[in-house]
Amino acid sequence: MTELFGIPTQALFGQLLIGLINGSFYAMLSLGLAVIFGLLNIINFAHGAQYMLGAFVAYLLLAKLGVGYWWALLITPIVVGASGVVIERLMLARLYKLDHLYGLLLTFGLALIIQGLFRNAYGSSGEPYDIPEQLVGGTNLGFMFLPNYRAWIIVASLAVCLATWFVIERTKLGSYLRAATENPQLVQAFGINVPRMITLTYGFGVALAALAGVMAAPVYQVSPQMGADLIIVVFAVVVIGGMGSILGAIVTGFGLGVIEGLTKVFYPEASATVIFIIMAIVLLLRPAGLFGVQK
Repeated sequence: MTELFGIPTQALFGQLLIGLINGSFYAMLSLGLAVIFGLLNIINFAHGAQYMLGAFVAYLLLAKLGVGYWWALLITPIVVGASGVVIERLMLARLYKLDHLYGLLLTFGLALIIQGLFRNAYGSSGEPYDIPEQLVGGTNLGFMFLPNYRAWIIVASLAVCLATWFVIERTKLGSYLRAATENPQLVQAFGINVPRMITLTYGFGVALAALAGVMAAPVYQVSPQMGADLIIVVFAVVVIGGMGSILGAIVTGFGLGVIEGLTKVFYPEASATVIFIIMAIVLLLRPAGLFGVQK
């Protein structure tokens, strides 16, 4: 068996693949958080619960209606994103003129309610969700076996992240969104409905979390705790990349996933804390984050 740095290559590349998988979900979830915070200045603590909600909607579509994975990828983000629109209109819209802490407390409370409801209904053990038939199996690359579904997650999440970055940073719609956060009165003077834009932006951020939930369902069991276990790490990723930085969320999401995976190979004892250690170092050296704007 060939070795690299004294580690069997199969184990090394296997952990690298796991790191890329985790990084894909870190990137998509932190991207949704960055969109919501960067454009709305809301710290959305319900993001993990909305990710879990996406996985459960996909599971219920399959179990109750027989709707498979590919349709769930389309339907679930719309359904969960629509629930985000309702939350923004009925609750969050009332808090924009108050301190950011109120939005954090509200979304934290919503997360506890959503998780509690699903825990009471389905317990803590979780429900299985099968990989779609088209992505069953894998490819032997010689140095490792690459499961098709894992490869799909990495490619699809990277495509979604880059498309979101392009829309926000390189299109007229994105410029309107960014301008609305800086000077909403001026943007409204051009005939643009700023409240509607804010509502749809929050709904889009929630839809990203739901999409990640659907993609995660075949990898992890669909469980009420799946969002709570992940959201703390994702917040650390957002802080490292820079609060509100779209590019920072993508780069640090994938990068930290890889670092976490490699840490499991070279120093397993630190794998659970390496991201938080990096966060502490970054905050000491660059408080605004790696891609954040220093003020």
